[in-house]
Amino acid sequence: MHRLAGHTNQPTTDAARLALRAYKRARAEAGARGQREAPPVSIDTLRAMISACDLNTRIGIRDRLLLVLGLALMGRRSELVALTCDDILEVSDGLEVTIRTSKTDKDSRGETIAIPRGSHPLTDPVAVWSDWTAVLTEAGQTSGRLLRRIDRHGNLGPRLGADAVNVIVRDLAIRAAVPGAETFTAHSLRAGGATVAYAAGVPVSVIAKHGRWAPASPVVLRYIRAVDRWRDNAMRNVGL
Repeated sequence: MHRLAGHTNQPTTDAARLALRAYKRARAEAGARGQREAPPVSIDTLRAMISACDLNTRIGIRDRLLLVLGLALMGRRSELVALTCDDILEVSDGLEVTIRTSKTDKDSRGETIAIPRGSHPLTDPVAVWSDWTAVLTEAGQTSGRLLRRIDRHGNLGPRLGADAVNVIVRDLAIRAAVPGAETFTAHSLRAGGATVAYAAGVPVSVIAKHGRWAPASPVVLRYIRAVDRWRDNAMRNVGL
């Protein structure tokens, strides 16, 4: 706010940054860890979590769509819950998903993300989306929010809240007995999409554009380093 008001470099922050650096060092020496990031969801983990969904229920069908879209879109939870039925279009190659606004889209120009068809029956984005739209059609809900609350009787309610996405992801990770399940959040899907894409050889620039990160985002680079520290490990094949 100081900068926007024309007070560039006011107040100076050098002293505060030094104090924070000393505090972080003291915490590290005392055994504390820095900010913990949500673990990324791998494809195997995604399928295990979907297997924990009861696909004979509306809740299970919705949750499967939430998981697949979250990873395939590298979606923020705010983007997922904001999707409407009209934001997704099936085309010959897969799905076109319109993200109307996002954290890095300051002017809300919107962007269309292409999601190819899948090859696995549990995680094919087109099949997963089709199953959920059939539920919406049966309930007479063919417009409005795509992801909705569902009560214990299977009745559809208003839009799903952003906090509920975290709860759903964590609960499914726990039910699937995923290691570290308690630390999973909605961001695990976003991180997982970037991680599996890079491991499959997708260029960083393509990942950043698909996930609506800034081109030089340090967040994307952290995901890449997580893959590289195993793929390009100095101790690999040394005979230990």
